[in-house]
Amino acid sequence: MQQDSLSTHATTVVGDSGHASVSAQLHELTPREVLSWLPKNATPAQQDSAIQHHIKPSPIHWSEQPDTLHMPGHTKGKSLRDVSLPQYYRESFFSKDSLFHPELSGGRYGVAGDPVPYSIAGDNLITMLLLGCFVLAMISFSRSMPFIIRQAKNFFYVPRGNTSTFNETSGELWVQMFMILQTCLLFSLIYFFYTRTYIADTFTIEHYQMIGIFTAVIAGYFLLKAVAYWIIGWVFFDGKKIGQWMKVYLFLISIEGVLLFPVVMLLAYFNLSMQNAIIYVAIVVFLGKLLSFYKTYIIFFRRNGIFLQNFLYFCALEVIPLASLWGVLVIINSFLKVNF
Repeated sequence: MQQDSLSTHATTVVGDSGHASVSAQLHELTPREVLSWLPKNATPAQQDSAIQHHIKPSPIHWSEQPDTLHMPGHTKGKSLRDVSLPQYYRESFFSKDSLFHPELSGGRYGVAGDPVPYSIAGDNLITMLLLGCFVLAMISFSRSMPFIIRQAKNFFYVPRGNTSTFNETSGELWVQMFMILQTCLLFSLIYFFYTRTYIADTFTIEHYQMIGIFTAVIAGYFLLKAVAYWIIGWVFFDGKKIGQWMKVYLFLISIEGVLLFPVVMLLAYFNLSMQNAIIYVAIVVFLGKLLSFYKTYIIFFRRNGIFLQNFLYFCALEVIPLASLWGVLVIINSFLKVNF
């Protein structure tokens, strides 16, 4: 019933009002005009039906007038879609400007600030690594404390025979291996601090790769020293003395790592002066070499009483490898640093 009244009302309005039909012929009706003929309570469906009945799509007639948007005295412009145009005609100074191409990124406005310099304190990976080393070291100490105390007590003990005073278990050997790896990592971090302070701050590779290379080189240094000790001991001494010395050698490396951990933490998180850190590391290394000199004399040369051979043995297997390690690290830095 509502539809019939709508049609009657629309026909009546259009039929009774001659002005309306004339105006419809003079110009295209707008949706507002059509909706004004409907009652106020017309539903959206009725409004849509009325608009579709009175408003019909008409064909588009493009302008055929000539293009006047060009300089006087010049011919009209050509479309950029014309493939026959030369490259210099289609490209201009503003052709790649982001303001004329919304699909291109406009970049950053203003002046970029100075980047925050790299620091170990702000490096999450190194922080987690140091924290993990601390936790694992505490667990290792708690489980291997009798072994460590026994080694410390027997370090200055002068053996009467050629037998070792104690034997390690497999768990204690794994603890020593972990402590040696930690020593290599701590030495590499200290040298990394030294490199950034005195040599260069930018490198051709990332900081993690630099630290990894330093750690691998230092680990290779300790491994080659162990192999050299074993070969020379096998040539000039017996196997029991070699076993005694290798236990002492592993123990000294582990103790160096324990002593280096505080200085690494101070360098990373408390801005310790690099000069003071170098003095501390030099003292630790000197004490380690002094104790190794003492133990080589006690184990290998005490019975013969030959001090000069012990000195030559120490220089060949301690001083020269240490100097070679420093030279290798310097060469690595010279290859990896960025030279401006």
